[in-house]
Amino acid sequence: MRILMISDTYFPRVSGVASSIRSFRTGLARLGHEVDLLIPDYGPQETIETGILQTSAWQVFFYPEERLMTPLGLLRLHRHLRQRRYDLIHIQTPFVAHFYGTYLAQRLQIPAVTSYHTYFEAYMGHYYPWIPAPLRRRLIHWISRRQCHAVDGVIVPSMAMAEILWSYGVNTPIQVIPTGIDTAPFASGDGAAFRASRDIGPERRILLYAGRIAPEKNIPLLLDVVQRLRPALPEVLLLLAGDGPARPALEAQSAQRGLTGAVRFLGYLDRESALRDAYQAADLFVFASQTETQGMVLLEALAAGLPVVAIPALGAADLLADQQGSRSGSANPDEFAAQCLNILRDPELRARLAAEARELAGRWSQEAMSQRLIHFYATLTGDVPISDLRVRQPSA
Repeated sequence: MRILMISDTYFPRVSGVASSIRSFRTGLARLGHEVDLLIPDYGPQETIETGILQTSAWQVFFYPEERLMTPLGLLRLHRHLRQRRYDLIHIQTPFVAHFYGTYLAQRLQIPAVTSYHTYFEAYMGHYYPWIPAPLRRRLIHWISRRQCHAVDGVIVPSMAMAEILWSYGVNTPIQVIPTGIDTAPFASGDGAAFRASRDIGPERRILLYAGRIAPEKNIPLLLDVVQRLRPALPEVLLLLAGDGPARPALEAQSAQRGLTGAVRFLGYLDRESALRDAYQAADLFVFASQTETQGMVLLEALAAGLPVVAIPALGAADLLADQQGSRSGSANPDEFAAQCLNILRDPELRARLAAEARELAGRWSQEAMSQRLIHFYATLTGDVPISDLRVRQPSA
């Protein structure tokens, strides 16, 4: 099958959406399918992946990390895309990619599907608090319903996200397909070298967070947790791998609380090297977000054999459901800290959770999820009969 994916964001812009796209493109290619990806032009890069199509883009002035594809750039590519004879278009984001993707699918008379990666209803309150909450909800419901009804199928990474879309009134077929992971690379990091390069002694207990440093990630809760752990574990260290708009405020807050020696902001780490080393160096992965539709970093941590403490909300609930390799945290910092302390003080428990973590991650493999995705594509192209489209998360 020949597929065109279209996204408003991709690497070098680091995000869960970019990671999901790369995972599925890799998995589908291994299954013998051809997947092109149309994205904004981010400027000169050392290497460009095979099958990437870039078009001219504007920088978003209030979000300098983001780009918006220009109509002129898309027009210049239009003839080439029509000649490629795609079987299906997969829209990954709801901005320019959505409108151009649905237009192109109509012109080519082929199916279009969209991935609903982000719980926008929860995010809007952080970035547009001046819009009244009832109006925000109505607006998100209307836009989501309209965009989902403009395509032939919708892909969500968790059952919780499917239920949210059903509550919005979406009646387009929905398939739950989490992003899969190639587990092997995450077992290969060098934790000792990571600690040595950052002058972190072997006696220090490391809590690791990876992801955007943004308001919706609820990182202040992690600062609360560190503050509560320090009396029992004076050597505890929270590492924050990532960057984003909330970093300056969190750095100031950390200093005000006297946590400068217990919290380090690392910036973005290379996913192919330094981030894998960080997973191996850490003792526990902590995640306080309540807005994740899946939480790819949780799966990466589990694949690295790193036990997880996270709040079981939305997509994270699927991974935490059986408490395998993980423990459920709470929005209450005392309870969250207690879960962390139990694991950090019990080497046997931590070792057992590490083994469970690797086993669980193996059930969310890139190959298995890519096979589910291509089967969904085939139901929409008519290559296989339509079956039950409400598929739950991977079973044991």
